[in-house]
Amino acid sequence: MITETPNVNQLSQVISQAAAPAFLLGALAAFISVLISRLNRIIDRTIVLNGIPPEDTVRSRLKADLPRLMWRATLVNRAILWAVIGSIAVAVLVIVAFASAFFQIQHEVGVAVLFMISLGAFTVSLIDFAREVRIAVSELDHHA
Repeated sequence: MITETPNVNQLSQVISQAAAPAFLLGALAAFISVLISRLNRIIDRTIVLNGIPPEDTVRSRLKADLPRLMWRATLVNRAILWAVIGSIAVAVLVIVAFASAFFQIQHEVGVAVLFMISLGAFTVSLIDFAREVRIAVSELDHHA
């Protein structure tokens, strides 16, 4: 049960402790936006290549790029998934911090675990992104 509501000093402390996760959440949101833009470009390129008729012998060779584009799309999709998981962990972290202050429960361990989960998911997302970028620049598209 709630014995007393948190005072202004307690809430101020929780808000100051939530600043770092809030910045991480903002960074993850911006990163997800970049990933979605890359995925859209990959999808657009795939649509263009799939639209090349088989009779067009000059451009039909460009369809050889489709497996590489599908692998890139898979990596970006996984990066988005991990970034979203990291974002959810940060959001839950902030909720837990405020709920813990409200119910006057020790929350340090839970918050630390959620922060590590968030950073771990963000790291995996960055790794998938780096792999996708490496594939993208390994064979530069010189096609119109």
